[in-house]
Amino acid sequence: MFDLHRLRLLRELKHRGTLAAVATALSYSPSSVSQQLSQLETEVGVPLLEPIGRRVRLTPQAEILVAHTEAVLARLERAEADIATSLSGLTGTLRIASFQTAALALVPTALTLLREEHPALRVHVTQAEPEAALPALLARDFDLVVAEEYPGDPGPRPAELHQEDLRQDPLRLALPAPPDEAASPHMSGARSALLACAERPWVMEPHGSAARRWATTLCRTAGFEPDVRFESTDLLLHLRLVEQGHAVALLPDLVWGGRRPAVRLVPLPRGQRARRLFTAVRAGRSTHPAVLACRQALRQAADMPAG
Repeated sequence: MFDLHRLRLLRELKHRGTLAAVATALSYSPSSVSQQLSQLETEVGVPLLEPIGRRVRLTPQAEILVAHTEAVLARLERAEADIATSLSGLTGTLRIASFQTAALALVPTALTLLREEHPALRVHVTQAEPEAALPALLARDFDLVVAEEYPGDPGPRPAELHQEDLRQDPLRLALPAPPDEAASPHMSGARSALLACAERPWVMEPHGSAARRWATTLCRTAGFEPDVRFESTDLLLHLRLVEQGHAVALLPDLVWGGRRPAVRLVPLPRGQRARRLFTAVRAGRSTHPAVLACRQALRQAADMPAG
């Protein structure tokens, strides 16, 4: 019989990449983690780690163990969900991660609904982009993630995660107001409006993000390379730069939070007009009453009219 604690350490190493990262996440020393994994190797009777420079990677036998460990942990999470369902009240802690605009526009309303329905439930919220939040969900740093997916750029869908749609969030080209002739509505179409901005400065999210990949591809498809002078994950900064006439941007409707837009908005080409908002949880936790309650509250918040 293998030690479950040591198996979890091996699983943590797969998800976090280094012994130091595992130690930091679990408040251990790296030497303690290394010692526990060495003991696991002795229990299993085969090498589980092999050196790669200054790092280590899992052997094929270690990958087999991790796959079984995932199944065991998912079963334990389902047991936890069954126990929570059997109780009369909803208690405990729920850890949520959300990207910025959803954290501003949807999460506060959902928290209000949760507080009214389940006052004993403790909710922790962290603002995090999907690129970081979804791997952290797999690593069990969060219980639920509010994420986004841009047109033509679907992310990986690990079998260990369960996704559920929230809503479609329209995307538009944002220009400083008042509009000028180059982007006026009598132009021949959305592609022409984009092309008219070829010589303007742009604000976009940083390289490596899904939003940046989508925005760059959109501009290149329209026939130009965007002149990106400003980079930030903060869409409120994007909005401010457009309002002050420093840049053009591609903004989702969620950024308005019910306020009247203070910039000119132009439709995008068909097939590029909305991003998908969704929640993700680990499959073993998808039936937990706290997760179900949070998803319901987020759906209600997403369905509420802006204002």
